[in-house]
Amino acid sequence: MDGVVVPHPPPLPPSRRLAADALGQTRAAIDALNVYPVPDADTGTNLYRTLLSAAQAVDELPATATPSDVWHAAATGAMLGACGNSGIILSQLLRGLADVCGPAAPCDGPVVARALGHAAGLARAAVSRPVEGTVLTVADAAAQAAAVLCLAPGAGVPAGSAEPALPAGAAGAALAAVVLAASAAARQALGLTTGQLAALAERGVVDAGGAGLCVVLDAWAAAIGGTVATFEVPVPGRALAPAASPAATGRQAGGSPGYEVTYLLEATAGAVAGLREELDAMGDSLVIAGGGDAVAGGPGGPGGPGGPDGPDGPGGPGGLDGPGGLWSVHVHVPEAGPAIEAGLRLGRPRRITVTYLGLPPATGHAVLALCDTPGLAALAEATGAKVLSYSSGESLAAGEISMAVRRLGRRCIIVPNGPAARDSSAVAARALGREGIEVVVVDVRSAVQALPALAVHEPAAEFTADAAAMERAAGRMRPASAVADEAGAVLAASTVLAMVDELLAGGAELMTFLVGAQAPAGLAERLVAHVRAVSPATEVECHVGAVPGAAVLAGAE
Repeated sequence: MDGVVVPHPPPLPPSRRLAADALGQTRAAIDALNVYPVPDADTGTNLYRTLLSAAQAVDELPATATPSDVWHAAATGAMLGACGNSGIILSQLLRGLADVCGPAAPCDGPVVARALGHAAGLARAAVSRPVEGTVLTVADAAAQAAAVLCLAPGAGVPAGSAEPALPAGAAGAALAAVVLAASAAARQALGLTTGQLAALAERGVVDAGGAGLCVVLDAWAAAIGGTVATFEVPVPGRALAPAASPAATGRQAGGSPGYEVTYLLEATAGAVAGLREELDAMGDSLVIAGGGDAVAGGPGGPGGPGGPDGPDGPGGPGGLDGPGGLWSVHVHVPEAGPAIEAGLRLGRPRRITVTYLGLPPATGHAVLALCDTPGLAALAEATGAKVLSYSSGESLAAGEISMAVRRLGRRCIIVPNGPAARDSSAVAARALGREGIEVVVVDVRSAVQALPALAVHEPAAEFTADAAAMERAAGRMRPASAVADEAGAVLAASTVLAMVDELLAGGAELMTFLVGAQAPAGLAERLVAHVRAVSPATEVECHVGAVPGAAVLAGAE
């Protein structure tokens, strides 16, 4: 995992932090691809949160943890933190890898090939109605490529062998080569998904879940090979076509029901088989993953595939009379209550989440301000805007913005606090437009431009007129910024004052300052005094703590 290559490195769950970080970097782009099964622009975010939960579980292990411990923790952490349909499928893929890779010594190329096949099979079995052109197709392609490489003549496996399940120590394809082959095949399969699923073809995109799996496999290949990877997500080849408007019943276009219900449930495999039938009759997008402690054992051992308590044995998660296990349940249904009640009849569901997938009423319009400091959030709230807060230094994904907008109504004006948030907002706006939600993103290049935009918001005004007025207000403010030097905390007052003088030279009726909480003491007061001395007719506003660190943002209008 640190880039050191050994003859048979014991690979940990796909790259731990590297894979989570890669999804964090690409989640906005993956969110933009999300049109199936529901175009809610959150697939990348859900995959990121799921894998982050796996990585955090691994981080909590002691230094003496074995590779088997690490795999088990990652698979369990992913299931407990799985978000959405895509997250649960990813957790099942990790569980399948853990089943085989965890107990293997060494975990070489043939073992990984067998693990990928097992993982793809488990993921497909978890989905009630598998559809081609999705992440399941991509996972199958990765597994098949790994198996073919291990079965190829010269790879140490007899040509024509019908089963790549070799002993862990058998000579075979190099581990790095197997994972690289799986990654390359996944990318190729991803490109074909557009033509395999009508919803993707209509909008000219590849499958979002499959794109996320490609990012994870790329990270795994980079970690094992000790290389630096660039994680890319295919962008739409043409403009996205608008989605059909949802029916008045609240059901999404294409028949997807109005509520997403997820929960964890302890139950026997036999009971869950009945639950699967019941929920499948209620709605669609049904995924049930998990089961017995399969990740603790390996193939042929207790709890592992092929063993006495494995999926095919009487006591494993596939055995109808097996012991209770923990299951992750996901379904889209017209009404949430019956789906939860079905789980209650079997046990005590926990971590229940219900998300409305239909559209909110088309009444009026709202303003959503994106803020990365409490100070800026307080200023935005004072204008009557709704606020989506996030931590300074972190990226804000399009899926998170989309979820916030859906709760506000059918029309929304987004006021970002800078270029990064503006770009994520634009991605969210395109996805929401396909759902029939109108969104305007104000062109804010600096957080200081957000304040005049919010100040002129008029709730009673017509939507487009209000958005246009806010856009003009932001555009009238000329922004500038000064930041701390590379040492981290020194911000020369002379630099800031020179910036102020340049803004004043262009004329200013109002000068606004946003000063970081870590800026030099007394700087805010000095700025106000300087403006009043140089341009007495200019009004001055100064807000301390509205931006992070020691930065100073200034705007003249």
